[in-house]
Amino acid sequence: MKTGFVGIIGRPNVGKSTLMNAILGEKIAIATDKPQTTRNTIRGIYTRNEAEDDSGVQMVFIDTPGIHKPHSKLGNYMTESAIKTFKEVDVLLFLVDSDLTKGPGDKYIIEMLKEIKTPKILVINKIDKMEPEEFRKIYDEYEEMGIFRDIYGTSAVNGQNVDKLTRGIEKYLEEGPMYFPADMVTDHPEKFIVSEIIREKVLMYLDDEVPHGVAVEIESFKEEGRAEGGRNSIARISAVIYCEKKSHKAIIIGKQGKKLKGIGKSARLEIEGLLGCKVFLELWVKVKENWRDSDFALSNFGYKEQM
Repeated sequence: MKTGFVGIIGRPNVGKSTLMNAILGEKIAIATDKPQTTRNTIRGIYTRNEAEDDSGVQMVFIDTPGIHKPHSKLGNYMTESAIKTFKEVDVLLFLVDSDLTKGPGDKYIIEMLKEIKTPKILVINKIDKMEPEEFRKIYDEYEEMGIFRDIYGTSAVNGQNVDKLTRGIEKYLEEGPMYFPADMVTDHPEKFIVSEIIREKVLMYLDDEVPHGVAVEIESFKEEGRAEGGRNSIARISAVIYCEKKSHKAIIIGKQGKKLKGIGKSARLEIEGLLGCKVFLELWVKVKENWRDSDFALSNFGYKEQM
């Protein structure tokens, strides 16, 4: 069996999380149209079991935060986390969705990639939104650099060429042991995924100003009857949505609490699908000023190790 680690890198909002979800055939990373949605490195596990004419493969995909110029300690953590991935994987996927004139942030990443010997594959994403001439221009521009082993065009949203890309990655992997059980799709605990689902719904319900200053902390996660496979199993979850300003708290709650109720209902339905049981979700909103520049708060929310 071929095994290896695959890093997914690129600017914010080019479709990294959507691509990983498409490869896995299951949603484990949240994805919205808001830049910097992904804050942690998210690991997704793709396994194709051995068969008579197939030696099988296990790829551990690492979805990184979008690489950008940081404006806070949280931003520093996100960018450093992404760059660290460069040296820890067997293959790098570099996602773009435009030519270099439209994505100046790509030039910064390319300069770093030139110094790295890890096999690099360029993925031109969102081809469903491109004219053939635009795709060809982007393809030629990057091919001339001579640093990419392969170039693929994909649409992560509708799955176009995703299988072709997955097969193409395999040739750069070596025979080795499985890192995870065949039925495992992520090594993140359910508690982490639940907090990310709640944060995703906050991002979807709020205007651009508020989301970057929002964090979610699970205060209580209790399951009743699920371990025994009971038909009436229940998960009781209590979570706090933190924001940086009192005015943001009012926005999150909304008039007569309607926005918070909408966030809660949307999150609860998706969490029930994840856990396979009925969920009682309780949400609170609290203010923690300037938490994105607090080492203690960042550590508390799981964005960095304790100082």
